[in-house]
Amino acid sequence: MVSRREAAIRLDIPFEMATRNGIPSRLSEEELAEIDANPPAWLAQSRANRTGKKPVWVELTCVICGFSEQARPKKWWPEFTYLSCDDHDMHELPEPAAGLSRSEVYGVGSRFIGIVDERP
Repeated sequence: MVSRREAAIRLDIPFEMATRNGIPSRLSEEELAEIDANPPAWLAQSRANRTGKKPVWVELTCVICGFSEQARPKKWWPEFTYLSCDDHDMHELPEPAAGLSRSEVYGVGSRFIGIVDERP
């Protein structure tokens, strides 16, 4: 069985769209494959409207332990140099390159800190 969230990720649509258009809370792999292969009108229209500029889902992966999750990217996220789980110490990451300063962005996904190394 596949959850609605997993179905949204695999269909590359927002979770809210899956809910609004009647994707059940649980469906079989076969049901999901059928929706993907023969999309209903709303899904076909959504796919036709995609510009490809902004992904619907991104995979966040900790560079220290490898934990990963799928999340909806936020407009306010900068380009991250590294992502780490919020329970790791910052000294576990490589030092910033010479001449770069480091800042931390909290609240990325469910448990990540985004690290941004940039010129001051």
